[in-house]
Amino acid sequence: MQIPDPSQGSAPEIFDRVARRQRRDRARAAYADADFVRATMLDGIAERLDAVTRDFADILDLGCFDGAFVAPPGARVVRCDAGHGFAAHAGGVQADEDRLPFADASFDLVVSAGVLDQVNDLPGALSLIRRVLRPDGLFLGAFVGAGSLPSLRQALRVAEAERPAARLHPQIDVRSAGDLLMRAGFALPVADIETLNVGYRDVGRLLGDLRGMAATNVLAGRSALGRQALARLAQAFAELADAGGRTAERFEIIFLTGWSPAPSQPKPARRGSGTASLSDALRTRPRDPA
Repeated sequence: MQIPDPSQGSAPEIFDRVARRQRRDRARAAYADADFVRATMLDGIAERLDAVTRDFADILDLGCFDGAFVAPPGARVVRCDAGHGFAAHAGGVQADEDRLPFADASFDLVVSAGVLDQVNDLPGALSLIRRVLRPDGLFLGAFVGAGSLPSLRQALRVAEAERPAARLHPQIDVRSAGDLLMRAGFALPVADIETLNVGYRDVGRLLGDLRGMAATNVLAGRSALGRQALARLAQAFAELADAGGRTAERFEIIFLTGWSPAPSQPKPARRGSGTASLSDALRTRPRDPA
């Protein structure tokens, strides 16, 4: 995905903001049934946070969903979500990530899991995140990146071979994500990637998961998938199944780490290479009964 240049004016409105809020509001009631990707993100963020030897007093949970992020003891947390339902449920503030309502230098830590891949102005959002951080403040983010949903993409190409349409969001690769951190002014920027593999009996269950996690198509100018194309999609997806009848699908999760510049930057502890985590246990899991 090409990175917009902030010097060339405001970013294009790739995503429909109203539709995105509506999708998030519809997903809120049953979100717990489809939170497995974000749970993996939060586990990875927790691992990275555990490696930092300092305390955080004021934290922004940006894209809070159901408020599942667990803050360190004693910290004050502000929850913020683009959806009215999630924001109200978590006792937080409704705002888009590239239109934050917070004053500069308000937080010691900003965490964001599962939303930055749906932001119209991602460079602007990252710049705002840096601005609301105090000196030596930490940003930990995670979102679905390039290479995700390859089976669905392949099946869509078959289903709409004659009249292809944009069905899936453009995605950012890990190199571009690191570049964005640097351009936003973060110190010690790090971008890395983890893979989550999931098996599906049918495409309907996958699409249901995407709806449940508020990750369906909110592109501006999108069009509906017709019944005949949907039937072809189901057939093409099924033809990718393994001997056990499951089609493998993949979520590439990009993790971002960056510090607000300060004369003396913190020194994170070295992460152990042999530590087991929940994300390892979730690396491959079925999404429906055998």
